Amino acid sequence: MHDIRTIRDNPAAFDAALSRRGASPVSSSLLALDEERRAKIQAAETAQAEQNAASKQVGAAKAKGDEAEFERLRALVAEKKQAVAAMQAEAKELDAQLTEALMGIPNLPFDDTPDGKDEDDNVEIHRWGTPPELSFPPKEHYELAGVVPGMDFETAAKLSGSRFVVLSGAVARIHRALAQFMVNTHVDENGLTETWTPVLVREEMMLGTGQLPKFGEDSYQTREGWWLVPTAEVTLTNIVNGVVVEEGYLPRRYVAHTQCFRSEAGSAGRDTAGMLRQHQFEKVEMVSITHPDASREELDRMTKCAEGILEKLGLAYRTMALCTGDMGFGARRTHDIEVWLPGQNTYREISSVSVCGDFQARRMNARFKPADGGKPQFVHTLNGSGLAVGRCLIAVLENGQQEDGSVKLPEVLAPYLGGKLTLTAEGVLA
Repeated sequence: MHDIRTIRDNPAAFDAALSRRGASPVSSSLLALDEERRAKIQAAETAQAEQNAASKQVGAAKAKGDEAEFERLRALVAEKKQAVAAMQAEAKELDAQLTEALMGIPNLPFDDTPDGKDEDDNVEIHRWGTPPELSFPPKEHYELAGVVPGMDFETAAKLSGSRFVVLSGAVARIHRALAQFMVNTHVDENGLTETWTPVLVREEMMLGTGQLPKFGEDSYQTREGWWLVPTAEVTLTNIVNGVVVEEGYLPRRYVAHTQCFRSEAGSAGRDTAGMLRQHQFEKVEMVSITHPDASREELDRMTKCAEGILEKLGLAYRTMALCTGDMGFGARRTHDIEVWLPGQNTYREISSVSVCGDFQARRMNARFKPADGGKPQFVHTLNGSGLAVGRCLIAVLENGQQEDGSVKLPEVLAPYLGGKLTLTAEGVLA
């Protein structure tokens, strides 16, 4: 959420930054609403002062025995009290309107965020590895002979509908191994704190990280009012919701492996085959809470943490800086990491790492006390996949595929698979 005071100070700069995201100017309407709100607050304060003054005079008139003046002043107090209540209610309503308007405005991009309209304008900033040269036509993950016995879409459709999967046997174990490998690497080598959080959250938590109110259709809500998290970003970031921490507490770096749930609204007809786009999936999520001066550097650090997972797995990837037109609602700069999928003969997103500045912190009222004793300031927040487990499974299976339908698995998974690094064409580990 944006600070209305910043918009007041330089509305033209605010609109110019917003226009880079393809959004229309909004400062004039926001400032008009803000001016009306402040006028109501001022009028209520003036009427309150008049009411207080008249209240003092009521006692004096009573003491003097001036019944006429007493009745006049008492009526005036009642009138002012009613007027104050009405103006305060109007000011509260205008304040709610302003807050709602501010919550619907996307974050402003950093100066180094590339300008553009869509994914075609994203900029490659890093590339690692070479896609494997296969001597046979590559297949997609769900077509591989060794995968078919352990990846059941028909049973999942019977149980839950489309865009679900039942994993079993060796494939389920590889999926679990990947998640464990990711978490252990982030904890042991990258210094993140392992965290286990709920997947059901209150509405204010979704508001805090920006999934609500604008993107409610992308998530699921229970009858009791809880929301199913689309990512552990919601829970990890909201750890500091409403909290004022000491500066020395920063940075806080969390990692969590959770189930995630997305309705995939607006994605009808896209990636319907296989596991690429599911309603329920697993993700290892990274979140950092930092000092404002350190957040841009932290973005690069988190990006390297995610890239490092792919490098250990030996998977070729490229890292893209998203342009202003393709960036998420709450981000100021985003790095998408795309892994090579032989079955599709292209790179596909497997991680998205974003710095949000104080955008989420304002929504959550998450602040820190400066070490020098100054006024509390808003923290900065970052989030990123480290990685999407299902998509990583797809990449491992497709990149390691052999002509007979078996799969050679990355050596780093050996400790998690009992030393067995081959998924046979019959669907068992060997």
